[in-house]
Amino acid sequence: MTIGELGEFGLIARIAARLGHGPEVELGPGDDAAIVRAPGGRVVATTDLLLEGRHFRRDWSPPYDIGRKAAAQNLADVVAMGARPTALLLGFGAPPDTPLEWVDALCDGLRDECAQVGASVAGGDIVRGTTVLLAVTALGALDGPAITRSGARPGDVVAVTGRLGHAAAGVELLSEGRREPADLIDAHRRPRPPYATALRARELGATAMLDVSDGLVQDLGHVADASGVRIEIDGAAVPVPPVPDGLRLALTGGDDHAFAATFPQGATLPAEWRTIGRVAEGPAEVVVDGKTYGPGGWDHFRLS
Repeated sequence: MTIGELGEFGLIARIAARLGHGPEVELGPGDDAAIVRAPGGRVVATTDLLLEGRHFRRDWSPPYDIGRKAAAQNLADVVAMGARPTALLLGFGAPPDTPLEWVDALCDGLRDECAQVGASVAGGDIVRGTTVLLAVTALGALDGPAITRSGARPGDVVAVTGRLGHAAAGVELLSEGRREPADLIDAHRRPRPPYATALRARELGATAMLDVSDGLVQDLGHVADASGVRIEIDGAAVPVPPVPDGLRLALTGGDDHAFAATFPQGATLPAEWRTIGRVAEGPAEVVVDGKTYGPGGWDHFRLS
């Protein structure tokens, strides 16, 4: 059976029944809007679009992994602010001949990724489209000060947690028609953000933090700009994927949703955080081994 055969309201009911909702959602799908609790009185909000052919391909990724990816890239943004994710809102567009089993698996992926951080899908909207489009808005509760991009100070150390360059390596392999190594292919299909580690960053004294979604150099450039500092990266300290051109992919590849943060010099960091550089005075820029590195990351509107 397809979504066209089931119809709009039948599909909404099917999705809502499959997703359920957690304790932070006071009122879920079924009304004009959802009600989500905000215990700390402040809400962090972020949104992302995933377009078929641009962010995922159905011949490369199963629907379950697409759902996990759609949730992960939004939940990671909330966590990068030092907030606890509470809910997602899903905008879903698809052709009417899309099988219901495909949508079921997509919803299972969304639900299971949310479950890792105690969040749930609180509502959304559906529309007929020519390709699959996912528009996801994530909400989170701030239980303390936000960790922004503007807090890095000269003397801080720069550290990362999570994988870098693995998803980009997977894309290159898939583009070549290859399906091995499986762990790199899977990294593209389903990111694994280290949520729990990043959620402890405030306790460790993090001065700035962000989700690495568009490439380490490019994303740290946002911290440099917002903080007015120079960020110096030691290339030998950067964790790289097991491929010949690993450093390039680790510095410029996106979609792994690792976290990069700055911490005061002398901070005791657990093994999950790897120190890769330092913050210095100077022009707002990122250098690798003393040199500007570029072009350095993903830009939706850059042709090359």
